[in-house]
Amino acid sequence: MTWWQGLIVLGAGIWAGTINAVVGSGTLVTFPVLLALGFSPVTATTSNAVGLAPGTISAAIGYRHELKGQRARLVRYGVASGIGAIGGTVLLLALPHDTFRMVVPVLVGLALVLVVIQPRVSAFVTRRRDLEPDVEGHGGPLLLFLLLLVGVYGGYFTAAQGIMMMALMGMLLTDSMQRLNGIKNVLAAVVNVVAGLVYAVVAPVSWPVIALLAVGSTLGGLLGAKIGRLLSPAVLRGVIVVIGVAAIVQLLLR
Repeated sequence: MTWWQGLIVLGAGIWAGTINAVVGSGTLVTFPVLLALGFSPVTATTSNAVGLAPGTISAAIGYRHELKGQRARLVRYGVASGIGAIGGTVLLLALPHDTFRMVVPVLVGLALVLVVIQPRVSAFVTRRRDLEPDVEGHGGPLLLFLLLLVGVYGGYFTAAQGIMMMALMGMLLTDSMQRLNGIKNVLAAVVNVVAGLVYAVVAPVSWPVIALLAVGSTLGGLLGAKIGRLLSPAVLRGVIVVIGVAAIVQLLLR
């Protein structure tokens, strides 16, 4: 890898870390870059997962104020996401890599639909909980199961997992978008770290790429946390939709 290629990877890592902190889909920045530089799809995916993990951790730290009082939730959700991530890594190593080209656009499109209708669904959930309060506020077994499935997807490809997490939690929890975004960053960190550890041991990876992405995504994660915490719920939702649509177009054209 030449010096200018290294600069491109570093810049992509910064941008991906920023986008991941605000919404998700950072992989849709770095993955095509690595393919364009000549890396195989599997190596690009695995190096991505390992290299972007530090960025998701820095983003979660940036949202530490929104995470206060949510330890019990984070433990439950984190376990489900981690188990799912292990399943996703198994799928990536066992199935043809081209499979995601058919599946991912559908999943991202569904997530965007959920994001758009989230305010109305949350209003319905709020009215229902006035009659049947959820004392623990964990969203129940359904949310745990759905987060596990998103963890499987995140371990397999990672792109737009944040959009899916935000959509699901927005429908089943009544917290503010900012608090949900903080949870999303923690869960994304869990998925990326778990998947990254597996790939670093048993899958082909490029350590120079990982190092550059790690530095870039960490800086981007801190920057994105500052940007994301300043956005209103409406703007944040709009950013999610715009990036999600761009992700679908990019996947279909690839």
